[in-house]
Amino acid sequence: MPQPWGGGEEPRQACPSPAGPHRTELYEAPPSGCWPIVYSPEYNITFMGLEKLHPFDAGKWGKVINFLKEEKLIADDLIVQAREATDEDLLVVHTRRYLNKLKVLYLHVFVQQTVQMLHKTMNFLCVSILNFGKEWSFVVATITEIPPVAFLPNFVVQRKVLKPLRTQTGGTIMAGKLAVDRGWAINVGGGFHHCSSDKGGGFCAYADITLAIKFLFERVQGVSRATIIDLDAHQGNGHERDFMDDPRVYIMDAYNRYIYPGDGFAKRAIKRKVELEWGTEDTEYLQKVHTHVEGALNEFKPDIVVYNAGTDILDGDPLGGLAISPQGIVKRDELVFRAARSRGVPVLMVTSGGYQKRTARIIADSILNLHSLGLLGREQAACALGSPSLDQMVRDSAKDFSNLSLQ
Repeated sequence: MPQPWGGGEEPRQACPSPAGPHRTELYEAPPSGCWPIVYSPEYNITFMGLEKLHPFDAGKWGKVINFLKEEKLIADDLIVQAREATDEDLLVVHTRRYLNKLKVLYLHVFVQQTVQMLHKTMNFLCVSILNFGKEWSFVVATITEIPPVAFLPNFVVQRKVLKPLRTQTGGTIMAGKLAVDRGWAINVGGGFHHCSSDKGGGFCAYADITLAIKFLFERVQGVSRATIIDLDAHQGNGHERDFMDDPRVYIMDAYNRYIYPGDGFAKRAIKRKVELEWGTEDTEYLQKVHTHVEGALNEFKPDIVVYNAGTDILDGDPLGGLAISPQGIVKRDELVFRAARSRGVPVLMVTSGGYQKRTARIIADSILNLHSLGLLGREQAACALGSPSLDQMVRDSAKDFSNLSLQ
């Protein structure tokens, strides 16, 4: 097993704002021997099989960790254990009203709105709704796109759905500080890019990307500019709405132009907009990613790059509509890490969307590739960080990854 890297520089000191930021456990220093890879078994969502009603693999995060363990890259005691974000942590971005919506929705609102939502697909349940007399979680059902969640008592939803999402959110905030301290960090979960301060959607209940950046701006000296590179197949309308007209944040977003969410207002916040066609394949995709990532980092000099590395660009994904190979995804991640690390800019990676069973293996293989190339570590030798030609990378992709066990 490779030796964990604890980072070269001393951790940057938190800087209190004039208002005095609240006390949080998310910025407590982890053991120095840990890799800046953040995870918790609490990430995985399982309850009575209802998670299977959404195409998202709600256990993929644990599978990524298991694959990395099998390859002897990490062990349990070398992973930074994610902590659950508290209400105080979430209120750095979210409104109290929004958080309360996630917790309780009373019956009269539930009846009115749930009947509308379920009419097309679950018409047979409409009559039975009136027989319920408890509080239900319609808002969470809408966000997770799993209608039967609306019928569960809220304490079940809190434990089985929202707590895992809050823990992943805490993991992203923690990974932001780790990235600044150590040059890079990966939250094996997170990437809830459809959630803004007052609205969730698309399986995104908490705005973890916005939270990670705002925590850094408020608490870490020397961090005042951030670039978001969002390469999930869907537009990242949540963080775009949150950072609308904020000159400190530069957003590059590459997405399938024809799919959810199609948020025209949020697109105004994108500084580099890369709208892709149905079925876009590796060569065109990698060329565009390379051109626009390099352009974005040349145009705006950030103190942190937040990389939303969704794998729903994979060929065959039921929601993404693109046709990128597993090898193409691995190369994409390599391009982003090379671009950021060659400039000495810390990079935080979150895993975001990905709706096929094989995406966990691809994420793990990408992390293994980054490690093998010297992109996960304090060494920034030119031989590791120099950028080969994109054409060569595309030509070599099948050969370089022919031994990966993508399933």
